[in-house]
Amino acid sequence: VSMSSLCEILFGSKKQEGIFSVCTANPVVIRSALRLAKEEGFTLAVEATANQVDQFGGYTGMRPADYAAMVEAIAADEGVPADRYILGGDHLGPLTRCGEPEEKAMPFAKELVRQYVLAGFTKIHLDTSMRLASDDQQIPLDVRVCARRGAELAEVVWQAYAERVKSVPSSPRPSLVIGSEVPIPGGSKEHEDSVAPTDPKDFLAQVQAFQEAFSAHGVSFEDVAAFVVQPGVEFGDDFVCQYSPQKAAGLMAALTEAGRLVFEGHSTDYQTKDSLRSLVKDRVAILKVGPALTFALREALFLTELALGDMGVSCPPFRETLYAAMKGDDRYWRKYYTGTPDEVNYKLLFSYSDRCRYYLPFKEVSAAENAIMSCTQSIPDALLSLYFPRQYSRYMAGRLSPKPADVIMDRVADVLRDYAFGCNIIQD
Repeated sequence: VSMSSLCEILFGSKKQEGIFSVCTANPVVIRSALRLAKEEGFTLAVEATANQVDQFGGYTGMRPADYAAMVEAIAADEGVPADRYILGGDHLGPLTRCGEPEEKAMPFAKELVRQYVLAGFTKIHLDTSMRLASDDQQIPLDVRVCARRGAELAEVVWQAYAERVKSVPSSPRPSLVIGSEVPIPGGSKEHEDSVAPTDPKDFLAQVQAFQEAFSAHGVSFEDVAAFVVQPGVEFGDDFVCQYSPQKAAGLMAALTEAGRLVFEGHSTDYQTKDSLRSLVKDRVAILKVGPALTFALREALFLTELALGDMGVSCPPFRETLYAAMKGDDRYWRKYYTGTPDEVNYKLLFSYSDRCRYYLPFKEVSAAENAIMSCTQSIPDALLSLYFPRQYSRYMAGRLSPKPADVIMDRVADVLRDYAFGCNIIQD
């Protein structure tokens, strides 16, 4: 089966109204997403973020080729055709080297981009929106500087692609996602009652700056599929800002002046399915989701643990193990969770920011998760009805097995179904 490119999906013969991008390194979530894509017959993106996966292993310990191999192995195990997913690289640039000057941060970013392209990633988000140590810290980063750095990274994309096609001639041409108003990965660190959409004039000025920078570096702008803006959606520790088409109307109207482009929406986690549909209708045709999926996975594991307790099945305590890991090592949550001891303890397990996801790969947490999934062959009907009512309905209709792992993955897929609805792929 031939591979798909992002541009083909958005504009070409394989066109979908929208595509959603599963931004995670969690294998259970990736398996759930690929399984749904196969079942419903659509194409999605599976995306690694620069802090998760880089040339040194990121916080997951995986380099780009390792991540690609993991996704490909899961797809093969699930029998998912190659045209049902594309690999994406998120926030590729100097994101994790902001404390260094340009002369150190940009060579790192270029090698990062190079390794992603060589590993077969074809959705390339070039993010140069952050200030580096050599930039004036008292003023916003000049959009022309952002665009110049983006064009330099785009040059690397095509150098690496030329190298890749020598060994893999069938490799699809990468599609680029760019922009200078890029929400930070993982949601906001501060409470926000509302988020203003990108100003239409600022968006058009950004497009012009990138076009000029690409031209100056001899890079075609035709490979740019999408532009990252703030459409007015965000989430954080204890809030979700839902999309307002009225507030974003000016920004969406400006898109028609920018040529063949769509918007990419970041931080769309926890949006209602109707908000997601509205975003796609307004040509925010790429929806990014990450923490909401591991949030759902954590919920499903907690619920399964309760069901196993009702069954009298003895398993290592997952919730207790996860909590102990987070209390014992605060490096992934201390900048995000504040308040009284009781408030912090609540946030550790239930915050929308979902810092839990950083602890799922911990050895003892992973072992407890695997035990939850495998210590019984089936969850009884009545307990499915109690803890997993949607999964109960699918089980009774003969569409889902009662094995804990299948039930858990289908619970995660409930979130993914909202995104498929948003992209007009499924109708309920």
